[in-house]
Amino acid sequence: MSDRETPLLERRLVIVTGKGGTGKTTLAATLALGAASRGLRVLVGAMDPDARLATLLGDRPTPLAYEPSELRPNVWACHLEPFAALSEYLGLQIGSQRIVEPVLRNRAFRQLLMAAPGWRDLITLGKVWHLEQMEDSGRPRFDLIVVDAPATGHGLTFLDVPRVVVSAVRAGPLREHTERVEALIVDPKRTLLLPVALAEELPTRETIELVTRVRDDLRVPVDRIVVNAVHASPYPDDLDVDAALAKLAPDLRCGSLPPSRMLRACGAILRDRAALNQRYVDELARETGLPTPTLPYLRDGLRGSADLETLADALLGPLRAAA
Repeated sequence: MSDRETPLLERRLVIVTGKGGTGKTTLAATLALGAASRGLRVLVGAMDPDARLATLLGDRPTPLAYEPSELRPNVWACHLEPFAALSEYLGLQIGSQRIVEPVLRNRAFRQLLMAAPGWRDLITLGKVWHLEQMEDSGRPRFDLIVVDAPATGHGLTFLDVPRVVVSAVRAGPLREHTERVEALIVDPKRTLLLPVALAEELPTRETIELVTRVRDDLRVPVDRIVVNAVHASPYPDDLDVDAALAKLAPDLRCGSLPPSRMLRACGAILRDRAALNQRYVDELARETGLPTPTLPYLRDGLRGSADLETLADALLGPLRAAA
């Protein structure tokens, strides 16, 4: 596994993970929209059927289907549903979908599968591999595949399943197919694990643990950590606004603005928040040795594609520079 940073858009597969609530789905949508704006054909695969991808990327949001659907020019999305993927895989192996579907609809068989550990992760990764291999007129059907993966804890187990299966199965089609999946997952030229964090204590600690475990137990490439919702300093660095406000009478009003003492208090809070965020960004970089690109805090929340484009420019660089 290499920690050398490579441009995101040079990968074929980016797997986005992170602690719940850090903006994992937002980052997946941001990367997809940014890559599409720069001329790539992008597929986003969601493991959670309730993911907000359709809302973030589509003009008329509809539930994600198993088959990729185009939400906007150059952006497709699908639900990586394991039972559908298993049905497709077995149908290809047996040569008859009519035999497979009645078995998979059987309630007892489905309950047995639900109790079996690891198969859903393996078949989902197998579907990702299949999508990465698809071609259209002699070129890859999708230039980039972004997977909105499970949150940190499950995400590591999810990515480790191919290695476990290869080590346990000595021969046969299952081992051969799993070896192909594992080769994709660990290939630093094709694949990247992209953790997303918040510049706060618990997400920072969990992300450091994630990177440590990836390095110790997995061979999945990771070369950066994206830190989401980072507050900027409220004042330009070259202006001492605090000193200027301190010279004003505490109850002085300037038009409709609050009194100067309230402006000073609000500025102090925002400045301290920005400083705290920067402290955790620095800690992530120091403890992991990885670059920590940041996405700005959006005061009004994520309101639509214009905000995604703002985040994409922060993640990938301004669009005009990428032409």
